[in-house]
Amino acid sequence: MEISGIISAILIGIVVGILGRLVVPGRQRIGVLWTILVGIAAALVGTGIAAGFDVADTKGIDWIELAIQTGLAALGVAALDRFKSRS
Repeated sequence: MEISGIISAILIGIVVGILGRLVVPGRQRIGVLWTILVGIAAALVGTGIAAGFDVADTKGIDWIELAIQTGLAALGVAALDRFKSRS
């Protein structure tokens, strides 16, 4: 993976993390850094899932891939918030 691919994965991860956080209702007790890390992980895993379903490479914006990534980010944010509230 080239440096441009890494930078784009980080930027997409930030956007996906923010979208995932917006989807989860209520207030989350996790910081911005955790949101970004969850978003990056969700973007990478979501891309793999989208490639498995053969919806990762479409003309224009990959809306299905973005929906998968956002859903994974929302699950990750909710799980991390629940884990941190128990601690």
